[in-house]
Amino acid sequence: MAGLAIDDAAWAGTWRTRAVGDKALLSLGLVLVALLLPPWPASPLVALTSVIVLVGPARVPVSLVLRALRGPLAFIVVSGLSVAVTVGAQEATQGGAGPSAYWRWGPLAVTPESLAAAAGLTAHAVAGTLAVLVLASTTPMVDLLASARRVRVPDACVEIAALTYRLLFVLLDSVRSIREAQSGRLGYHGRRAALRSAGMLTAAALTRSWDRARRMEEGLAGRGYESALLTLPREQRRSAGFLVASMLLLVSLVVLSLATSAGVGGP
Repeated sequence: MAGLAIDDAAWAGTWRTRAVGDKALLSLGLVLVALLLPPWPASPLVALTSVIVLVGPARVPVSLVLRALRGPLAFIVVSGLSVAVTVGAQEATQGGAGPSAYWRWGPLAVTPESLAAAAGLTAHAVAGTLAVLVLASTTPMVDLLASARRVRVPDACVEIAALTYRLLFVLLDSVRSIREAQSGRLGYHGRRAALRSAGMLTAAALTRSWDRARRMEEGLAGRGYESALLTLPREQRRSAGFLVASMLLLVSLVVLSLATSAGVGGP
């Protein structure tokens, strides 16, 4: 069964054996720096640092980083545009020179304030997404679930997440096999045929996935499953040097961001 590209990269990455806590410290630290500090220049610095960490020490392919960022970036752009365009803004003047809005059409307007807010929101979101990718593209889901169990997350929550993760691949495998069969029968040759095949694909994939989920439930019940499926976790190495380097990097980003923002905003 084929998997997701980001999950495959996490399994094959050079940081696969590194402790989840070490990577989580770096990733969550970058997220906090990007979200809590002023967007300029903290967010660009965090984004640049995350990319360097991903393609450098973690050795994640650049193409994978771009593919993983493509989906969230679409939502970020839409959110930024919705913030940039204000509704019902009053037409303001600056010394009688005319309206201060960059663009206005009826009740819609783009003002300097809304554009600055949209730029800050976009910068925060892009930097935070790249920071999360530092953990997501270097840590398989099974390691995250094992770590969640170690920090006393309720077994029910961990098992629901694990079953959802497994069923996701069941759904992807069903969609892939059905689509290949349809393509072999020229099911997507022409617009009408493509629409009909897409509808049949959706119905068949959901039906097959539901059947596999039911069989999985029956199999677990037959094996005496009650609360958790305990497995032996893979041994991971902790590194004091990695933790120290991560803390120094985060502190450097905070100091540089605050110093630069103070210099820009100063007299």
